[in-house]
Amino acid sequence: MIATSAGIINGIIQDQYGSRGEHFNENGVPTFSLPLKIANAPVNTASFAIVLEDKDAYPVTGGFAWIHWLAANITRSELKDNESQTAGDFIQGTNSWTSLQGNQQSKELSCYYGGMTPPDKAHVYEFHVFALDKLLNLKKGFLLNELYHEMDGHILERYTLKGIYKN
Repeated sequence: MIATSAGIINGIIQDQYGSRGEHFNENGVPTFSLPLKIANAPVNTASFAIVLEDKDAYPVTGGFAWIHWLAANITRSELKDNESQTAGDFIQGTNSWTSLQGNQQSKELSCYYGGMTPPDKAHVYEFHVFALDKLLNLKKGFLLNELYHEMDGHILERYTLKGIYKN
């Protein structure tokens, strides 16, 4: 399996998907989500799940990776630009903007893509894509740990796509 994004060119995440973009929620959080294309998924794939995280946030947050996007029960192999805001055929979990460092944004606003805003330097973002043998029993607003518990024993294959977003 391989995952690609037209929003990542030569390893660089394009401006529109983060703090230099034009789409923000009422709290100033970037909301224009990256496109994603998945190819060569295992034959028995029933759904995909994605985790977009920033491990370079660890020193800035005081001890945790920043979760920008969680999505599950994706039953197609392509997501277009901004589908976090527009698509209704998959479920989304809670991102790290609900944390103290994210000014405790409401869970409702945090159940979507919350884009890149690296405060100190360029960060490497990891887009983890999981091919699963079933649909997951999760509800809108699920947490990262709930996603991993539900996926346990059902991951057919995984792929990580990386990109850099400059501050």
